[in-house]
Amino acid sequence: MTTRRPIIAGNWKMYKTSGEAKSYALAFLERVGGVTEADIVLCAPFTALNVLKEELEESVVHLGAQNMSWAVEGAYTGEVSAAMLQDVACTYVILGHSERRELMHETDEMIAKKVKRALEAGLRPILCVGENLKQREAGEAQVIVQNQLKKDLAGLTEDALKKVVIAYEPIWAIGTGKTASSQDAGEMCTAIRFALAAAGPEAADVIPILYGGSVKAENIADLMARPDIDGALVGGASLDPVGFAALIENALKH
Repeated sequence: MTTRRPIIAGNWKMYKTSGEAKSYALAFLERVGGVTEADIVLCAPFTALNVLKEELEESVVHLGAQNMSWAVEGAYTGEVSAAMLQDVACTYVILGHSERRELMHETDEMIAKKVKRALEAGLRPILCVGENLKQREAGEAQVIVQNQLKKDLAGLTEDALKKVVIAYEPIWAIGTGKTASSQDAGEMCTAIRFALAAAGPEAADVIPILYGGSVKAENIADLMARPDIDGALVGGASLDPVGFAALIENALKH
């Protein structure tokens, strides 16, 4: 059994100006600058990434973006390329978040192209999958998530798969205050690992699977205690540097 390195990623969504990001970075580094047992990632809006690069470069904190284009470059007004993300020191990128799927109508086919492009460019994709409340109540949650994985990771070699991070985010728990029980979350993450094994047995053992959906300092330890949960993709609780640092501390206690 491979020991997977924990990843705790904060998703700021559409919050924080450059000035706010700088203040956050200074306060956050004071608290997590010595953490070496996990990879800490801040996924910030595009406009905040450059100032975060300046404040966090050479630190333990990795930078991530919240989206990117599948195109290398070209006439894609409003889009941002992998090379542009690398230029501001990003090493991670969130892809397929449910808010992008639902609000921006991103399809699995579009997301698969983005995953492939990120990997080709040397970025590590955090691929989000998850079911809505209606699908869960109908007993379809695992089938929905497995289908997303199959489509979003289509055509990848096993070596490429090993560089992917999966984030299980039940849509009904994002920003609602509702959290999947640690048992439900753990069972789904185990099902995800089982599904990944069909594409690549070795990859399935090393791919980190994160849980996201109203993760807080108070519930992170229970989630991390599950064998197939290797970290978290944290939304609202990542917006306060003191609170997010406390969450990270709790995550690494188990």
